[in-house]
Amino acid sequence: MTSYLGVQVSDPTLQNQFTQVELRSLKSKFTAVKNEKGKVTIGDLPSLLVTLKAFASTFKEEEVAGLLAQSFPDLTVDIDFEGFLRVYLNLQGQANAKSGHSKTASAFLKASITTLLHTISHSERALYVAHINSYLEDDPFLKQFLPLDPATNDLFDLAKDGVLLCKLINVAVPGTIDERAINCKKILNLWERNENHTLCLNSAKAIGCTVVNIGTQDLVEARPHLVLGLISQIIKIQLLADLNLKKTPQLVELVEDNTDIEELMSLAPEKLLLKWMNFHLGKAGYEKRVSNFSSDLKDGRAYAYLLNVLAPEHCNPATLDAKTALERATLVLDHAEKMGCKRYLKPTDIVEGSSNLNLAFVAQIFHRRSGLSTDGKKYAFAEMMTDDVQTSREERCFRLWINSLGATYCNNVFEDVRNGWILLEVLDKIKPGSVNWKHATKPPIKMPFRKVENCNQVIKIGRQLKFSLVNLAGNDFVQGNKKLILAFLWQLMRYSMLQLLKNLRSHSQGKEVTDTDILHWVNKKVRSMGRTSRIENFKDKSISNGIFFLELLSSVEPRVVNWNLVTKGESDDEKRLNATYIISVARKLGCSIFVLPEDIMEVNQKMILTLAASIMYWSLQKAVEEGESLSPAPSSCNTCNATPDASPAPSVCGEDESSSIAGDVSSLTIDDAASDTTVSSSPFDNEEVTSAGGE
Repeated sequence: MTSYLGVQVSDPTLQNQFTQVELRSLKSKFTAVKNEKGKVTIGDLPSLLVTLKAFASTFKEEEVAGLLAQSFPDLTVDIDFEGFLRVYLNLQGQANAKSGHSKTASAFLKASITTLLHTISHSERALYVAHINSYLEDDPFLKQFLPLDPATNDLFDLAKDGVLLCKLINVAVPGTIDERAINCKKILNLWERNENHTLCLNSAKAIGCTVVNIGTQDLVEARPHLVLGLISQIIKIQLLADLNLKKTPQLVELVEDNTDIEELMSLAPEKLLLKWMNFHLGKAGYEKRVSNFSSDLKDGRAYAYLLNVLAPEHCNPATLDAKTALERATLVLDHAEKMGCKRYLKPTDIVEGSSNLNLAFVAQIFHRRSGLSTDGKKYAFAEMMTDDVQTSREERCFRLWINSLGATYCNNVFEDVRNGWILLEVLDKIKPGSVNWKHATKPPIKMPFRKVENCNQVIKIGRQLKFSLVNLAGNDFVQGNKKLILAFLWQLMRYSMLQLLKNLRSHSQGKEVTDTDILHWVNKKVRSMGRTSRIENFKDKSISNGIFFLELLSSVEPRVVNWNLVTKGESDDEKRLNATYIISVARKLGCSIFVLPEDIMEVNQKMILTLAASIMYWSLQKAVEEGESLSPAPSSCNTCNATPDASPAPSVCGEDESSSIAGDVSSLTIDDAASDTTVSSSPFDNEEVTSAGGE
């Protein structure tokens, strides 16, 4: 099988704009134009860009050169691959504008990603600042610093300590972070700041943000494009949280019959918001269909029709008769304000077609007045189609894990894996070179047999990795068999976890790592610190009170647990307090986990296994880094020089794609039964006493 290595980009929001296939192609073309010094200049790009399919029919070489000259007066300046990607996306946006359409309706971060020099939209920054001022104005700690002034660097100065970002995550998804774990002081030392940012980044992953390769140092330095990129993702998650059938079952009104409800469930929140908007525009008699949050909304007419049908009592006949788009946009915002919508954007933001700001505005209108009623029969059918608690929890964990790897963004596991593409991307990240991309078909896929081909390759690779796939065929994925999809993904996550532990060869001598080894390690680690707690397996009922895992966390980093906050774990309330504290402390330490408090309280075996493995990996990786810092590395070694603030969870080595997911070793999650394990000799026994002392 041909080997295909992945291309990694340091800016995750930039990387997520491309598939690996696109990155490989662009990297190849970029490399081909390097001069004898191995460099590419701005002046080299026009001739390259016009050969690409995306621009061949839109621009001439001299036009591209003219556009680049506007941002780069000196065309002899060198540009790296990531700079080239930003130029590509910027030019793509201009190509779309020139042709009168938008490539995607879901590019919430587009403006902050594609700018050539990381320029920041002042309107968007003002929106984020207004949002923060509104939702955190009563926070006991932050209120002393609020309101922030969008015209200054207040936002970035406050973000440097990490408290603001952690609090904002809890606004978006309440309860994600146990606020007892946040270091809240006016003046924090560098260690405390790093802890807050590590907690922030791992918690951001746990709510669905893409933060691959963003380090704590980036946030400590408050790099504007990274801080605003992260804030925009967090706010987007909050704004779109109710855009699903589980939270808003009234959305079933958007479909005509029950057979369409399944399709409705598979839509991304942004697309569901557009569908909702078009539903009401259709009722209002609007003649066009809105397909994006930018050019289709510039003239304000769609907003006027939407608000007139949702809030006719505030209708102003002059809105549709306005002579200019700016005048109409002003009346639209007046109308929305009377409905109770906060004025976060200006009329010019609508006229200029800012997709981020328009999406936020439409979402706000939806929250204020959705205009949906409840059809009894449809409502009942929608409730029947929602998954049980256990299945929903598993789907959530797999979805977040997949998204943490930087693959194509997954909105619904059961729907999005049916064409096989996302599974192939995940396999390529976990086992680089395992996927033959020449035999894969990229979405959108119209021919069903192409989906089956993709899924058959997934099954083939799974068998090569020794997965248990009895009676499983590619068509089972295409048909959306939930039980089999979950079973396959669990094996994939477990394989990733064990391989990453195995890769720490100085500890395991390259031997296979088993569940038993992990069990033995956690018990030995706790015992090495003079504790008497132990567990028999990963479904030991004593785990439910949380004490064992708090002792384990304390054994790998004594200062990370504040025992004054720990309860005895006797009642359900006390167990929950301990469980939420465990999760936040583990993330604060550097573990990227998607465990829920209920998983610990109910002793969910698979989730407990992944929590233990995450802590084990962090501890062993820390020992490796400390060992390397004390001895010179051989000149031929390609191991990366990891530092405590390089990443929320350290990478194992170099630029190889398999190592890039080491930062997400902890992102191993799912819940259901796993095989029981018993203690036996472990390949980590000889290492343990030494590393424990070193920590």
